[in-house]
Amino acid sequence: MSDEVRNPVRVLVPVGMLGAGFPSDTVKRGIAMGADAIAVDGGSTDSGPYYLGAATPKTARAAVRRDLQAILAPAAEAGIPVIVGSCGTSGTDAGVDWVHEMVCEILHQDRIPGRTVARIYSELAPTALHDKLAAGDVRPLAPAGPLTREVLDGCAHVVGLMGHEPIAAALSAGANIVLAGRATDCALIAAVPLMRGKPFGPAWHAAKIAECGNLCTTGSGLGGVVVHVGDDGFVVEPVDETDRCTPFSVSAHMLYENADPFRLREPAGTLVATNAQYTALDERRVLVRGSEFEFAEDHTIKLEGSAPAGAQTVSIVGIREPEVLLRLDEWLDSLRAYLHNRIPEVLGIEPGDYDIDLRPYGANAVLGSADPDRTPPREVGVVFCATAADQPTATTIAKFANPYLLHHPLPGADSIPSWSFMSSPAEMERGTLFSFVLQHAVRVDDPLDLVRIVVEEVA
Repeated sequence: MSDEVRNPVRVLVPVGMLGAGFPSDTVKRGIAMGADAIAVDGGSTDSGPYYLGAATPKTARAAVRRDLQAILAPAAEAGIPVIVGSCGTSGTDAGVDWVHEMVCEILHQDRIPGRTVARIYSELAPTALHDKLAAGDVRPLAPAGPLTREVLDGCAHVVGLMGHEPIAAALSAGANIVLAGRATDCALIAAVPLMRGKPFGPAWHAAKIAECGNLCTTGSGLGGVVVHVGDDGFVVEPVDETDRCTPFSVSAHMLYENADPFRLREPAGTLVATNAQYTALDERRVLVRGSEFEFAEDHTIKLEGSAPAGAQTVSIVGIREPEVLLRLDEWLDSLRAYLHNRIPEVLGIEPGDYDIDLRPYGANAVLGSADPDRTPPREVGVVFCATAADQPTATTIAKFANPYLLHHPLPGADSIPSWSFMSSPAEMERGTLFSFVLQHAVRVDDPLDLVRIVVEEVA
């Protein structure tokens, strides 16, 4: 199937994120297509800073366990490695241990022999970066400014995005299941081809295209892809026989979560796809040639850190009054001004010690003033968010706002309206909030400097 590239190494990516699910025959089909390894991403920053700050997974344990169970036995039978990256959503040490626990359960329960598991920890204590910071080895990435020790030490958790090198080291140490902490999405897929001598350009480009499973196809988003990485390019092929890759669907994925469709930065350097050529081999497969890689002068690791940012309480009220919806911005501005005037006066909370937000879902809540359609909606759910240093203060503000969310009139109106809360009690406590505070990279002398690798055979 891959005579179009020389000496291919094949990597199966069954799904874009562990726990998202895939058809039951995906792994079997991918192995039949000649997969030399299975790689799957276990995390993302897409869902915001909470999961890193709280070191808790976004995905359901049952869903992650189901996907792992569908992968581990067929991989063992085929004698190929399994690589999971960014375990537990954010790649913290707790996330690696969370996935490791499930893997061990499955290996014992399903009596899968001959498996050696590597855990690669990439979480960093802020103090471990003090010397790097003092030496000038930590630099900001736009639009961030210089990092201070105070900001660094305020992080609840810090992780460093590893490249392929720690994964390759774990495989070289005898592991056939690798559970990595925070890693670049592409590192998981590129590791085995690079270990087997494939050029950096095709290996990293293939990894970028396949990182989200068959999101690079024209299909349903389920069923995965196999990339065939050769000495002179790579081929992308969907696992599902009804799915298709086209030059457009494959090339377009260089824009996914990437500002520049021709360049992608990795710890070791930059993938350059400027001269890449995408050719349809048939209705299902695409050949890519011309990918290049620029090695960086310094090996750098991107840092992600999440710090506590107070607590929040939310209330949701539904509005269907046509006159209010016609003048919704005016109503929101009036309510916001009234609350800001009364909260310090009645509750004694200084303006700098709290924040309130009114988000009218159904009317420009996502795009705000940039929304091209300003047509009045039929109904709106106004989400009131009260944020303060602690949960009791946030809830106090939300309770104070309660009657005004229900009955605040339009300016100039001579009647008192009445809306409806979504729930009782109306106040929903969200707990501690977190904020991303690191947008920086640290220079390292060795790609393994900031990771810890533990390899053990599971009897």
